[in-house]
Amino acid sequence: MAERTESQENYIEVIHILSKKKPVVRSVDIANELGFKKPSVSIAMKSLKEQELITITEEGYIYLTPAGLKIAKAVYERHQVLTDILIKLGVPADIAEDDACRIEHVISEKTFKAIKAHCKKNNK
Repeated sequence: MAERTESQENYIEVIHILSKKKPVVRSVDIANELGFKKPSVSIAMKSLKEQELITITEEGYIYLTPAGLKIAKAVYERHQVLTDILIKLGVPADIAEDDACRIEHVISEKTFKAIKAHCKKNNK
């Protein structure tokens, strides 16, 4: 499978977050959440479907596949942990959210695990 883009990871993460809040997720929900136009979301959903990261029912309901859910959970965890760390460092919450969203896509798995371990050790 091709490497995922930041945009694709954001879409997958948003589908995951919305699926926790709503019984079903549709393209219009994703468009509203991200502030994007529906045609742009539709193109992205087609790409995610081709990569077998989501399924789309005849009714237009979007579900993450097991592979998509695994990615979504990892990206969401990075977002949560990085946001929390930045806030603890004194970064205002809104800026911490935005910065964590950018960092979560470029940080290596090794570095992220080291950060998590460091925080866990220092929170005891």
